Amino acid sequence: MTNTSCTPIAPEDFRRTPWKNGGGVAIDIAGAYRDGSAPGDWDNVVWRFGRTAIVAPGPFSDLTGYERLQVVISGSGLVLETPAGEIDLRHPFVPVRYDGGTPIVTRLEGGPVEVVNLIADRALCAIDLHVAAPGESRSLDEGIHILYAPDAGIAGRCGGADIALPGGHALRLDATAPTTLTLASGRALLASIRRL
Repeated sequence: MTNTSCTPIAPEDFRRTPWKNGGGVAIDIAGAYRDGSAPGDWDNVVWRFGRTAIVAPGPFSDLTGYERLQVVISGSGLVLETPAGEIDLRHPFVPVRYDGGTPIVTRLEGGPVEVVNLIADRALCAIDLHVAAPGESRSLDEGIHILYAPDAGIAGRCGGADIALPGGHALRLDATAPTTLTLASGRALLASIRRL
């Protein structure tokens, strides 16, 4: 891939770490931490991309200073209750953006769900989370992009090279110049991180 390096991330490379509030366990797919900090250190996260199950109503971790993007990938009916009203995540594969410092308590209208989160220190990074469908082409800016197959496998092309991922696997794309990602089959999540 011209101007883009690829690093496969297999499920056995994912890390399991407790939520910041201790109420569950996150599966970290990829992330970056301040110098000298260990993965899983919530106080020194630059950005994190991962998935987690929400099986019971409860409070979210306080991530003041962080931008948060979230999408339901399994189940439905997730509502985030805040002092200012609801954040609607009832429908799967519809990403929602909100402030990580917002006080939140979950409501599960249809039982347990599984979600994917992308968070970043807003002073250090700009982030985006996109659901890519077969036949879609998307321009990737310079930066870090994580392509993730949350259920079935995916195939496509990036920067003129073929890519294929089994279900549950991810691919880190480090782009040093704009490039194009085209998805031929499967449904993927595309997390984009640009350092400020």
